[in-house]
Amino acid sequence: METVTVTSDYQVNIPDSIRKALGIEPGQAICLIEYKGVVRMVPIMDVAHARGFLKGVDAHIEREPDRL
Repeated sequence: METVTVTSDYQVNIPDSIRKALGIEPGQAICLIEYKGVVRMVPIMDVAHARGFLKGVDAHIEREPDRL
């Protein structure tokens, strides 16, 4: 877990270890999502980079017997 400080201009620096782990580059857009007092930073990736990122995820859903 990394700790950052909010500047007087309401800016934060993303620690190097986080930037490297997420592949964040200068100028990249990041979506901030607030939910129940928690802020999540989600890097917005190009559609071409998103292709195949769920490869290997089990998509099987157990269905109820009366459902198609």
